[in-house]
Amino acid sequence: MSASDPNKTETPAPKVPVWGRTERNRLLTWLAISFFLPVPFLLILHAPFKSNSPIFTVWRELPGKAVAAFFVVFATWLVSRMEKRPLDDYGIPPRQAFGRRFWEGFVWGFAVLSAILLVLGWSGHFRIDSVALTGGSVFRYALGWAAVFLAVAINEEFAFRGYMLFSFAKRMRFWPTAIFLSLLFGAAHLGNPGENVLGILHVVMIGMVFCLTIRRTGNLWFAVGYHAAWDWAETFFYGTPDSGLLGVGRFLNTSVHGPNWLTGGSAGPEGSIVTLFTVLLLALLIHFRFPTAIYPDRPS
Repeated sequence: MSASDPNKTETPAPKVPVWGRTERNRLLTWLAISFFLPVPFLLILHAPFKSNSPIFTVWRELPGKAVAAFFVVFATWLVSRMEKRPLDDYGIPPRQAFGRRFWEGFVWGFAVLSAILLVLGWSGHFRIDSVALTGGSVFRYALGWAAVFLAVAINEEFAFRGYMLFSFAKRMRFWPTAIFLSLLFGAAHLGNPGENVLGILHVVMIGMVFCLTIRRTGNLWFAVGYHAAWDWAETFFYGTPDSGLLGVGRFLNTSVHGPNWLTGGSAGPEGSIVTLFTVLLLALLIHFRFPTAIYPDRPS
């Protein structure tokens, strides 16, 4: 072993940003407003509907989902003012809200679920039995459920892949943060009645795919559109369970036949093994559709 050169200077390893007191306080402020401040409002809104039933309605869900979406959006805006950053830094450019990326994601979300049900239908495990709604009810419920799931998508995407993704990626880099937040996203769905193991695994995997779309598009509007369309198509258009929940006011009456691991059972299509393989294919398609990474690996 040769002796070290006393004149040689070693290049210091790059420093990993640490959590300063100010940054910790901002993160805690965001968490408090996003997750704790809405609680009393949600308790009041849900008090008349105390039930563990897997059946849910537009009028039961919309007020609570809108309140939850408002608080996480407000918390994100407030922290951006505190940090003197544009919302673009968190992957939420306001000028692109409900623009091209959102509608592209919406089309993808509806198309992917339709493809899964087409496969299940071709194999004899899914069937459209009848049209459940006619006349003006179709439009009323279509718009009502669209409002519910737009609020759900904004709430969950801003909560799990907005400011928190930015904040943690500064210390952990993008993909370790994406894994961590996708696991939290899956854990948040554990309390849904009728959920199953494959359904939770799908939630974790689609969380990772949403992170991939953010990494490649630079913002979360594609993920918001996909998320809203998937839930809307499950609950309203096809009338299937959504994470173990079945909505009132669905366009189609449908049924499944076969083992739960294939049909999804009470969890709905997202609890099907077919969906897990489809998500892997979806990730590959996203990779080719958006080949260049835009969102930074470690935001500055």
